[in-house]
Amino acid sequence: MRVLVVEDQVFLAEAVQTALRREAITADVAHDGDDALAALEVVDYDVVVLDRDIPGTHGDDVCRVLAGREGSPRVLMLTAATRLHEKVSGFELGADDYLAKPFEMAELVVRLRALHRRNGPALPPVLDIDGLALDAFRREVYRDGRLVRLSRKEFAVLEVLMRARGGVVSAESLLEKAWDANADPFTNAPRVVISVLRRKLGEPSVITTVAGTGYRIETGARS
Repeated sequence: MRVLVVEDQVFLAEAVQTALRREAITADVAHDGDDALAALEVVDYDVVVLDRDIPGTHGDDVCRVLAGREGSPRVLMLTAATRLHEKVSGFELGADDYLAKPFEMAELVVRLRALHRRNGPALPPVLDIDGLALDAFRREVYRDGRLVRLSRKEFAVLEVLMRARGGVVSAESLLEKAWDANADPFTNAPRVVISVLRRKLGEPSVITTVAGTGYRIETGARS
């Protein structure tokens, strides 16, 4: 999952970014509405954590822009406003969820995971493909009942592949979803992580390379 955190309080934005990275969620930061809209033009984010009261383009206007676009990311409004009518107005603008400050990081993570599940076809909380199970909420992976210990980056890459449900995922798409804006677009990091995943997940290999295209989870690995 890749998230854009739009928050003008630098300390809070960095704290959220760090907390999300610990949960294998890739996060970029924008400190005003103009930078947020610019980032949304070039990156296919899954969820936007959007503070309403931000410099530049107001958070409400950013939300309106996203609500008017087909295929836009989910929006979680993050704000100090707690009165009911303010929450209602946020949903009327097109927000998908609402979290008032101050908040617990654990609750933010759970809400982001829930919003991510709503993108595309409905998927169960635990993804299971031929004995390979990924629990995004607990950040655990099992292969035939065996716990597989993965780094945050390895988990993020595997989650992208498993959410594709056997579809081919290009190295570019992996880079966009599992790395942040500081990643070198010419890096071979996705290939390296795939290699480590294959070793950790064991035989029979569940990740297939599709020459010239990308990678996919092999749904027929047991046959």
